Order: sequence, then structure tokens, then C-alpha cells
Amino acid sequence: MGSIVTTESIGGLPEVIETDRLRLRPYSAADAPWYYRMSLRNRNHLKRYESGNIAMTLASEEHTRSVLDDLAKAWEQGICYFLGAFDKETDGFVAQIYIGPFRKEPIEYIVGYFADVEQEGNGFVSEAVGAAVEQIFADLNADCVRIHCDETNVRSRRVAQRCGFRLDAVVQEERVNPEGGVTPCQTTIYLRLPEPDDSR
Repeated sequence: MGSIVTTESIGGLPEVIETDRLRLRPYSAADAPWYYRMSLRNRNHLKRYESGNIAMTLASEEHTRSVLDDLAKAWEQGICYFLGAFDKETDGFVAQIYIGPFRKEPIEYIVGYFADVEQEGNGFVSEAVGAAVEQIFADLNADCVRIHCDETNVRSRRVAQRCGFRLDAVVQEERVNPEGGVTPCQTTIYLRLPEPDDSR
């Protein structure tokens, strides 16, 4: 599904990316009130596979405002990109996408994501990831995009598969668990290379 870039690029990526159903944009400090409430709503949802997610670290609305301000600065500097995905009909938050550098040569980026607990099963994450990957190839000149996810995280693996990624490897790693310790896990590594219709 093609994305529509609706504003000028900042920090290497478009400020707004649109799909048929979604609008993807960076966060700002002004998002703190709803973002903090969203983080509380999703704590239990995220703790198994995303215990280290930034949404799990927020202590208050004021703290959230500071964190989102830092994310906006990181976006402007091209360090990493956190995008909120919003339903165009309701303007409600449905998913978060993370894009970060993984390797300089060849140029590789890694993508992470989660669906809001109330929006699972609607296909929003696949739609958002597909659009984001198009822009990574088009605007960040990536040679490869990768997704890493726990082997038991079936939903996350299906997103990678729907978005044209191929399974490259399964490796033994350790994941921080909700109690702060580490748990052995098998991590699946999915890769996607540019396709002829990916703008470079």
C-alpha cells in the first residue's frame, strides 16, 4: 500500500506519512497528556515482549512531556524516529513505530512497533510498518531494513511477513523481563531489501 508524503521532510523522514486509513507523525511535548494515559493503558499489554519500551518508563505526565521533547529533538537530528499512527477517521492513537539506525555500511535500519491494546487485530501495524519501510528506502537511502522479534511473538512475526520481510536467522538472546531480570529467548531476524518499486 503506497504512502502519501504530505509535508516536507525533517531530519530525513517526512513529517507526515499517510496511508488509506492512517496518519503517521512524530510526537511533540504537546502529546504528553494522552500519551501518558496510553502508556498506563498498555503496561500489561507490553510487559511480556516490550518491557524496555519507552512507554513503560514514564512516571508522570511531566516526565512524559520531557521524554517526548527529547524524541522530537532526536527526530530533527536524524538520530532515531518514533512515529505515532493515528486513525484518520477518529484521530485516535492505534500504534507506535520505531525506526533506528542499525549499521552504517551497508546502510541498515531496524524497525520496531506495537499496537495499542484496544486496536489489535485491525491490521493497523502492518499498514503503518509498510508505509514506514517505503520511506526508509526512499528518504534514508537504506540498503536493508530489519525487524527483530521474539520467536513466540506470533503477531509481530506476521507483521514482518505481511510487509515483505524474509526470515534470515533465529538467534539465542536474553530479554529483560518485567521483574528486571533477564530471560533467555529465541529472536527471529527478518530482513527486507529494496524492491523495484521502492523509491531510491
